[in-house]
Amino acid sequence: MKILVSNDDGYQAPGIICLVETLQKFADVTVIAPDRNRSGASNSLTLEHTLRVTQADNGFFHVNGTPTDCVHLAITGLLEELPDIVISGINSGANLGDDVLYSGTVAAAMEGRFLGLPALAVSSTSFKPQHYETAAKVVEYLLERLQTKTLSLPDNTILNINVPDQTWDELKGMQITRSGSRHRAAPAIKTEDQYNSPVYWVGPAGSEKDSGKGTDFHAINHGFVSITPLSVDLTNHSVLSNLQNWLGN
Repeated sequence: MKILVSNDDGYQAPGIICLVETLQKFADVTVIAPDRNRSGASNSLTLEHTLRVTQADNGFFHVNGTPTDCVHLAITGLLEELPDIVISGINSGANLGDDVLYSGTVAAAMEGRFLGLPALAVSSTSFKPQHYETAAKVVEYLLERLQTKTLSLPDNTILNINVPDQTWDELKGMQITRSGSRHRAAPAIKTEDQYNSPVYWVGPAGSEKDSGKGTDFHAINHGFVSITPLSVDLTNHSVLSNLQNWLGN
């Protein structure tokens, strides 16, 4: 199996190192990741300056761009052979509910799927994880199932995987979930720079709003791994005919 690994925390992040160490036991792994933390970059591409790709001493490639840049470059020009799958992670911090709209981790997987490859996004629910190895083992388990049992997913779908920061034995299991939602984010935080000019920090994410049974929030809160299928196609197909009737001819 040939696996392309990327992330949004940067090529030196402990999560990506742990994931690669696990995957290299049974797969041919190539790492192309941002040269620094690019959390929150979403699906952005770098269009205003050139991108440079550098190989680190450990063999990882890093790019002065976004997670989407990394996967896009890898698949459209850097790799001589296409990988079998794209895996993004292991992210430090959950990507639940509305988080996926901003997440560079999810975006890297989305780009892989957009360019024709199956893809997984993997996150630990802690911002300072103590058990990256648990998330890595979840990925290993899922890849084993992919090889032994056929999984039929639409061509525009990725799997967004969130793993509680616990030992493997402490996990309650795995659940297939839908994305929950959060309340609106906290207000931006206004302060001043050294010149007494106003500057702002983005406020914290909102608290859980839709976190009932069946959601990714509910699974994580009860000790389960959350596996959510996400669609690259953002069209709300259920309202197309209603909109057409509203617009008329």
